[in-house]
Amino acid sequence: MQLLISDANILIDLEEGELLAQLFALPYRFTIPDILYFDELEAQHAHLLGMGLELAELNPATMAYAFELVGRVRGPSRNDCFALALAKQEKCPLLSGDEALRKAAQNEAVEVKGTIWVIEELIRSGVITAHRAREAYDRMRANARRLPWAIAHQRLDKFYR
Repeated sequence: MQLLISDANILIDLEEGELLAQLFALPYRFTIPDILYFDELEAQHAHLLGMGLELAELNPATMAYAFELVGRVRGPSRNDCFALALAKQEKCPLLSGDEALRKAAQNEAVEVKGTIWVIEELIRSGVITAHRAREAYDRMRANARRLPWAIAHQRLDKFYR
């Protein structure tokens, strides 16, 4: 099963869209840096571990790389840099919708996938319907999640054909 490293915002998008349980039905392993989990998610989202989210540690060289990123890139948070460094360590894609983190990942030659990709994977895998995806997008938007809405809906339209 392919490993995907996530930042926090993807998980929050999917929670707002009421699609967290469905996320873990996909044929991927979803992992997050342990430090990011404890800093940002544990207090209000501890249930994610029981759903299938895995925690991973950065090795010492990767930790040094993450701190180098923190000093070098503008925009991504320290925890975002940990997620990017872990994706590089594990040689796997990064899940992020954060524009600054996406740009940093691309500059570091790390493949990035976002919330729209996850939604489309859920549809392609038969986990949800396009109608359910549209409802999830509506909930995300109502809860002030930031996605490129015109693109999201345009791409969703192809699943109705």
